[in-house]
Amino acid sequence: MKARPITLTAFALSAIVSSAVLAQDKPPAADKERCFGVSLAGKNDCAAGPGTSCAGTSKVDYQGNAWKYVAKGTCESIKTPKGTGMLKAPTT
Repeated sequence: MKARPITLTAFALSAIVSSAVLAQDKPPAADKERCFGVSLAGKNDCAAGPGTSCAGTSKVDYQGNAWKYVAKGTCESIKTPKGTGMLKAPTT
């Protein structure tokens, strides 16, 4: 009798974790674009360069190779202490 509640609990936890992972991989709306160099440390949506894995892993504010989704057409007008947003990661 105890095996059933444990199985249901494990299934429910798996569903919650799976939905959280899938939510991170959700593509942006058509009115969004990637903007490099505008996110704060740990607030990037993805691509934070060597030593990081993806969303939320940038190490410094306005890291050039980390991007955040912004409203389409606004990226290059976003001003930061390190310059403006970029549609492509800087090459170094």
